[in-house]
Amino acid sequence: MFAKTLPMPSRRSFPLLKIAVLVPLLVALCACSLFHKNKRETLDTMTVEQLYQRAHKLSDASNWSAAQAVYQKLIARFPYGAYNEQSQIELAYAQYKDDKQDEAYSTINEFIKTYPTQKHIAYAYYLRGLINFDRTETGMQKLAGISPSRFDQGYVLQSFDDFNTLIARYPDTRYAADARQRMIYLRNQLAQSELNVAEFYLQRDAYVAAADRAKYIVEHYQRSPQSADALAVMAKAYHQLGQQQLAEQATAVLKLNYPDHPYLRNPKRWPKHHSWAYRLIPLTSEH
Repeated sequence: MFAKTLPMPSRRSFPLLKIAVLVPLLVALCACSLFHKNKRETLDTMTVEQLYQRAHKLSDASNWSAAQAVYQKLIARFPYGAYNEQSQIELAYAQYKDDKQDEAYSTINEFIKTYPTQKHIAYAYYLRGLINFDRTETGMQKLAGISPSRFDQGYVLQSFDDFNTLIARYPDTRYAADARQRMIYLRNQLAQSELNVAEFYLQRDAYVAAADRAKYIVEHYQRSPQSADALAVMAKAYHQLGQQQLAEQATAVLKLNYPDHPYLRNPKRWPKHHSWAYRLIPLTSEH
C-alpha cells in the first residue's frame, strides 16, 4: 500500500497563513510598545492626587530619593494649589532625611517666604530649626567624639533663632516643647564655645580678654552649666590682674552657687592641664 499523500496548500492559502502568523506577532509588539510607553510616561500623565499618593507612599517606605523625584515632578506639573504646598513641605522633609541638608534648607526656607500664613507654617519653622540643628555637628566630629562647641557656631545660632521664632509666634503648637528642649541644648553649646575661648585666653595670660569673655557668659548664659567655670575664670583672671576686689566678688558668687567647684579647693591647679591629644583640638585652653 502506498502512504496517503497529504494535500499541498494551494497558492491561495499562503496569504491566509502569513496573516495568521503575523497578526499575533503584531499584536504582541504593539502591546509591548504601549506598555513601555505607559511606564515611561507614568509621572507625566498621573493626576495631582495620584502623584501625591505615590510620593507619600514612597516617603512612608523611607525611599527618600524616589519620593523626592515624585514630589519634584508634582511641583513642576502643578505649580499651584494645596497639593503643591504640602508637597513642598514633604519634599523638604525627604531631603532632610536623605542627608541633603542644604537642599532641604533651601526648599523649606523658600516655602516660608512664599507662604507665611499657610496652615502648616509652624511645622515649617520647626523643620527649618531641625535642619540647622543637624548641621551643627558633622559626621567626622561625631566619629572623633569632638564637641561641636569647638567649631564655628553659625548653624547653632541659626537653629536657635529658628526655634525661638517658632515659640514666639506659635507658643501653643505641638512642636514648641521639643523646640524649647533643643534651645536649652543649643544655649549650653554656645556657652561652652564662649568658655573654650575664655580658657584659651586664660592659658595665654590674656587676662583682660579672659575676664571679659567669662563675664559675658555669666551675664548671657546665667542658667547654663558653664556659668560655674566662667566665674572661676573671672576670679583667676582678676586675681592675676591685681583686681582683688573683683576677684573676691567672683569667688564669693562661685562659692555661694557652686560650693564644690574645684577652683575653690586649689585655685593654682585650675583649670587642669589636658593631654597632648586634647591640645590638638582648636580653641582648647592649651592649644
